[in-house]
Amino acid sequence: MTELEEVHRQVSTCRDCGLCERRTHAVPGEGPENAEIMFVGEGPGFNEDQQARPFVGPAGRFLDELLALAGLRREEVFITNVIKCRPPENRDPLPDEVEACRKYLTRQIELIRPGLIVTLGRFSLSWFLPKESIGRVHGQPRAVGGLNILPMYHPAAALHAANMRQVIQEDFRRLPEVLARVRQGSVSTFREPVSADAVEQGRLF
Repeated sequence: MTELEEVHRQVSTCRDCGLCERRTHAVPGEGPENAEIMFVGEGPGFNEDQQARPFVGPAGRFLDELLALAGLRREEVFITNVIKCRPPENRDPLPDEVEACRKYLTRQIELIRPGLIVTLGRFSLSWFLPKESIGRVHGQPRAVGGLNILPMYHPAAALHAANMRQVIQEDFRRLPEVLARVRQGSVSTFREPVSADAVEQGRLF
């Protein structure tokens, strides 16, 4: 058993918060242990809880489309969530639930060592950048504590607001450019916020 598999075993039997009482399955995450990109969502939904896999419902199908836009396949990336068990009725995670799962995501990052972490939605963003707003920083890469972070809207946002679909698609179309900068070691130049005008005019880099 690899160290990452051991983390996932611990997740599957975890009882560190009340979410364990109602789950069908914990959802540790999936993907290659040497993945260059890690996607971090909020938490499992109904389908994920049933199948013990991340992003397998409607939002997951849209994520697959978005990955294709970026020239990626699900098998190439690691996908997980901030919390590993489904909250009742898909409510927002509570602070103590996020904290109970913090050690698992931290260890996954340490073991996989992704070149780029794509946060999906506000809860994932706040895990890494607690003072930032997803509306202000989506699509803008940041270097944070030795990690390269690319904030994105959650794919589910497009399911609830049709006008979000194009915004999310455009952010994903820029992902290959961000990844190229990661490989060159130059994401650190984006420690300061990129201006809204620059993003609007396509001058992200």
